[in-house]
Amino acid sequence: MKTDMMQTTLRSFCFPRQPLLAHWRWSGAAALVMLLSGCSSDVMAPAGHVAVQLRNIMGISTFLILLIVIPVMVAIGIFAWHYRASNHRAEYDPDFHHSTSLELLTWAAPLTIVVWLGAVTWVGTHQLDPYRPLDKIDAHTPVDPEVEPLIIQTVSMDWKWMFFYPEYGVATINEVAAPIDRPIKFELTSTEVMNAFHVPALAGMIYTMPSMQTTLWAVGNDPGVYHGRSSHYSGAGFSGMSFDFLVLEQSEFDQWISKVGDGETLDRQRYFQLAEPSENVEPMFFYLADEELYHDILNRCLHQGEVCMDAQMKHGAQQGATEHGDHGSDESEHDASSTEAAEPEKEPMTETSHGKHTEQQN
Repeated sequence: MKTDMMQTTLRSFCFPRQPLLAHWRWSGAAALVMLLSGCSSDVMAPAGHVAVQLRNIMGISTFLILLIVIPVMVAIGIFAWHYRASNHRAEYDPDFHHSTSLELLTWAAPLTIVVWLGAVTWVGTHQLDPYRPLDKIDAHTPVDPEVEPLIIQTVSMDWKWMFFYPEYGVATINEVAAPIDRPIKFELTSTEVMNAFHVPALAGMIYTMPSMQTTLWAVGNDPGVYHGRSSHYSGAGFSGMSFDFLVLEQSEFDQWISKVGDGETLDRQRYFQLAEPSENVEPMFFYLADEELYHDILNRCLHQGEVCMDAQMKHGAQQGATEHGDHGSDESEHDASSTEAAEPEKEPMTETSHGKHTEQQN
């Protein structure tokens, strides 16, 4: 009896009935739809020249890798089918050990692809260095040297983003904007922990770290609202640490700046309140009353009486240069005195009637 029950259970598991198969089929289709929905990522739909180049590099790299992977997978299938047990026509050669043509194919083709991949990656990495100023607005338009880049000073906090516009004297939280086709220079730091700034539709990712400033260049070519986020885990509120990036026409950007300037005043006291950990923060707008606020966040001297890190480093460099200069002077004096002591004392010379010099006899 038990044996029959076990056989029935195994049979139903290994050979399920049609309704169960249909259920699995629909579940698989639903899972496939969910996975394919990720194909609409901003990475594959860039809105700026930097992001376009990043997408192109990723596409070329993927294509080159597939040139290796796909032939290997196809060859595995062909070999498995050709040398199956039921194919008695397949020639079995256990003593095969070398084929020049096969060696050339298996080594030359992958090597060529790897060299090509390395060249594309090396060139792209240097062209897209986040610290390198932009030389083009898009593929065909060079940067106008008379147009100043828009500087946006960015601070990652717990768990929100603060943006300073020193040119306009305003600041925002969790919303940032820039005019279309104007180079953007992000200067980034962090208040507490390491984080990462990422707007996939416009630029690459860059880390933010306390007491250190990183730089990222970007440009927006297509007007719209794009999603930015933290791409580095930083604690409990990490999942809600996102913001909107608005690429606007110049007139719309001017109106946005005016709206931001009408917000509340941002001074030290208000900043200390905002610096407290908070999650899922809505966009906020401020008139910047303290122009040195970003500088003091970066150099960790927000409280009265604290010495800024850049001042400490400058003082240390000057002190080191002074000590090195004094040490160098001491060494020069010591070398001069040593040289004088090493020279033998010479006897005074007199001239004889023959015109030759002789030593004066005491």
